[in-house]
This record gives sequence, structure tokens and C-alpha cells, in this order.
Amino acid sequence: MTTAQPSWPPVFDRPAFAARLGAALHRAGVPVTPERSARFLDVLRLLPPVDLPALYWAARLAFVTAQEQIEPFNRVFAGLFGGQADPADARGSPGNPPLPGLRPGPGAPPASSPAPPRPSAGPLPYGPLHRDATGPARERPKDTGPERLTGSTAEVFAQADFGTFGPGELAELDRLSDSLAISVPLRRTRRRQADPQGRHIDLRRSLRRSLRTGGETVRLARSHGRLRHRPLVLLCDISGSMEPYTRVYVRFFSRLCSRARSGAPTEIFVFATRLTRLTPALRHTTPDAALRRASRAAPDWSGGTLIGRALAEFTDRYGRRGMARGAVVVIFSDGWEAEDPSAVGRETARLSRLAHRLIWVNPRKAAPGYTPLAAGIAAALPHCDAFLSGHSLKALAELSDTIAGRGPSAARATARERG
Repeated sequence: MTTAQPSWPPVFDRPAFAARLGAALHRAGVPVTPERSARFLDVLRLLPPVDLPALYWAARLAFVTAQEQIEPFNRVFAGLFGGQADPADARGSPGNPPLPGLRPGPGAPPASSPAPPRPSAGPLPYGPLHRDATGPARERPKDTGPERLTGSTAEVFAQADFGTFGPGELAELDRLSDSLAISVPLRRTRRRQADPQGRHIDLRRSLRRSLRTGGETVRLARSHGRLRHRPLVLLCDISGSMEPYTRVYVRFFSRLCSRARSGAPTEIFVFATRLTRLTPALRHTTPDAALRRASRAAPDWSGGTLIGRALAEFTDRYGRRGMARGAVVVIFSDGWEAEDPSAVGRETARLSRLAHRLIWVNPRKAAPGYTPLAAGIAAALPHCDAFLSGHSLKALAELSDTIAGRGPSAARATARERG
């Protein structure tokens, strides 16, 4: 007789789940640090686990750093998801909800030295609706066939090179990239907003308020500067050398435009021998339709590469008029320039003076032993704040962190800005 699996709670709060799991591991002797908990949250955001083995390996890779930590980790994991749990974790406490999926009970078998879950383990007990603390409930996508990836296969898929993807892998990539959101930094504007605890005194409101008390200023009105998202500008090379990666980038751009995940003004341009603005064509469309629209809108698709001319046209027509001022600008290109490479360095320097942060993404950077020997990329790098590969889903997650100001690449970019 089999025991029915409990249903997953209707709201899956990832930060609370990671905090409670980390606390249980800490009590078992595993040295859990805030950095490891943050790493586990990043894994859940990039690849939401769809079965028990996937959750096990995601947590183990995030929290376990030594051989002697494996046994207590296995014991805690089996206790939480196999029937034996710390009562404090099962009941929760004020301000700390219980861990989801716990099944404490006196009849559970001991879990002194459990083995890791086998790939044949059943799925996680998600309910029919799955949502987290950052968005509304949505129906979990159904399995559409053998091409759907689960467990550790999805982790391998996240590190696969985009240049090797076929039509089936592109469809799977669209599904996995749903969890990849771009967060753009905030900036303080000159406009003021009333705030009793604000840092600045609002003289106009203070004087107007004093009219109610016969001209005597009894209480000062205060305000603070409003915060707005910085603009995000994406420029993608669509020349022949970039074609295997361009089709993936355009699909990702379309999802970014249609879903407006960043909450920031987003502009998308492509270039080969000329510059083409794609923002209107990529709004409110599917990834496949976006790729078709982009190829029709850009007559130089898979042509030569004139990076210097394209950057100069963008800066003169759009950047200097305000689109690039204080923006985060990302250039997707391998740096192959058909004309004068010094023009790439000159135009990159102009753009970097306008932008808040300039990031260069070159998928060729992921190749073993890569060095930036192409004249165009060599001329541009001294003016860039970060240099990333962007060749895989995991690399795009690193790009997301860099845009948001997180991670080692973002730290180097911030140090460059301050310097």
C-alpha cells in the first residue's frame, strides 16, 4: 500500500524555503553561509527543479563544499523529504513558515545514512498551480514529449553552447529562459517626491504650509529624489560569423520586450553593414515570429560586419539625443571588423562616455584558450566595463547579474566606474 504524496503549498516562497533549508543544515553541522544560500537561490531562479533528484543536486552543489559534509546533508535532506524531519522545521515559527513538502511522523524510517535520490524518483509534489513570491500563479507547463528536459539534464543543457542548438533545443531554451529575468539598476532623478523622512527640505511646500499658521513655519516639509530604472540598450551583431548565436539572442530579446521583465525602457538594435532598430518589431510576438520579423526588417542579415559605422550611427542618431545617456548598453558581437578596426575603438570610447555601463558579449570567448586577437574587439575592450561570453543559458544568467550590478564581473565594472 502506497502513501499519497502531500501536495505542494499554493505559494512557493523561494527565499523562505532556502532560509529554512539552510537553518536545518546548519543545525546538522553543515557550515551554511549567506553566500551559499544566495547561490542556492540563483540555482532555483535559473533552473526551477521539476523532480526530487534535481532539487537534491541543486541544494548539494550549493551547500556542500567538503566530503565530510555529504553525510549530514543526506541525512537532513532525507529527513525533510523522506519523512523524518526536525519538528522545528516541520512546524515553523512566527515569521518563519514551515518548509514545503515536510512529512514528519513517528512511523518514518530512520535516515542515518541515506543514499542520494536516484533519477527514477518521482516528481516534486507541486500542485496544479505554481507561483512564487514575485509573480501571479500560473499553470505549470505540461510535458510535451521526449524533448522536454528534466533534472540534471537541464543543468547540462544550461551550459550547452547556443551554436550547437537545433529547432528542438531552441524550443526547450524558450521554456527555460522564462526564469531568466533582467533587473536594471535604478538611478535617482531630479524630480522630488514628498516624504516625511526625506533628506531634503522642500522649501516651496514648507512656505505654503506656513500660510495655515499665520506665516510661522511650524513643521518643515521634506522630500527625496524619485528612483527610475536606467534604460537598457541592446546592440546585436547579425553578420554571418554570428548567425548561430544571433537566432538565440533575437528570441531572448523578443521575450524581454514582450514581457517587459526589467521594468526599464528597453531598446534593441541589430547591425551588420547598417544599423536597424528592432524594438517595434519584437513587441508582443512569439520567439519564432520575432526571428522572422527581424530577418525581414534587416536587409543585411548574415552579411558583412561594419561595427565602427554601426556604432557611430547609433551614437549620432540615438545615443547623443538621450537614449544612451546613463543607460546600460550591451553589445553582442565577435569583434570582426571589415574596415578600420580603430574606428571600433573610437566609437566604443564615445559610447562609454555616454553610458552608465558598457558590456561587451562575445560568444567566442567561451572557446578554450581564447584570446581577443580580432582587431575590432582588441580596440574596444579598453573602453568596456565588462567582457562576457553569453554562449549559453548559464552565461546569460551571468550577463543578467552584471547588468543588475551583481557578481564578480559587475564588481569589476563598478570598480572601473569609480576609478
